[in-house]
Amino acid sequence: MVKKQTAGRKNLGNFAPQFAALNDDVLFGEVWDKESELSAHDRSLITIAALMAMGNTEQIGDHLKIGLQNGVTKEEIVAEITHLAFYVGWPKAWSTFKRAKEIWSATDQPKQPGVFATGPSNDDYAQYFTGKSYNETLVLPNGEDVKVPVNNVTFEPGCHNNWHIHHDGSQILLATGGRGWYQEWGKQPQELKPGDVVVVHDGTKHWHGAAKDSWFSHLAITTGSTEWLEAVAEADYNKLN
Repeated sequence: MVKKQTAGRKNLGNFAPQFAALNDDVLFGEVWDKESELSAHDRSLITIAALMAMGNTEQIGDHLKIGLQNGVTKEEIVAEITHLAFYVGWPKAWSTFKRAKEIWSATDQPKQPGVFATGPSNDDYAQYFTGKSYNETLVLPNGEDVKVPVNNVTFEPGCHNNWHIHHDGSQILLATGGRGWYQEWGKQPQELKPGDVVVVHDGTKHWHGAAKDSWFSHLAITTGSTEWLEAVAEADYNKLN
């Protein structure tokens, strides 16, 4: 769900109350809230493109920040600005890149929402994740007396893994930081906050990851083998509040 906008009333409420109400309630309320027709992520990309085409350098900074909050990645914004440079002009691209670099560079270093180290980029499993994740191995099985691995998995805002199943084993998820989601096939999504515990039983199809507006970390204690399946439908994920 799009974050409720109050910029109109905050900046113009006393001076132009009708305009402020139209801005907050209609544009950022009724229009932006219709995510079933067009996701907030896509609306951000479209809005940024329109502002760049007009050369509106004042408002584009705010919408770049909104785009980041709505899950627009650095790769997506770079691709969009590069593409538009050939249609709306090189100087406009340079100006937009300058603002975008400032905003997305602040997210280059992974945050540490939990108590354990974030760890390196989870590149080995990137194909099974939407968005970027990080993985720190806390306990590594030695083949003798220690047989259960323990990993600290950190998800950037909006990042989540594919549907998957653990066979001949199980998984325990211990939420340690931020806010996230867990869902089993055929059941309603379950919000996760620090201190929450999830037990994933053998053969249960499920997914887990971060909320759209928050980093999320959990410990994963996993046994058996993992079967990776299809990605979570974008429309279903975007419905999560």
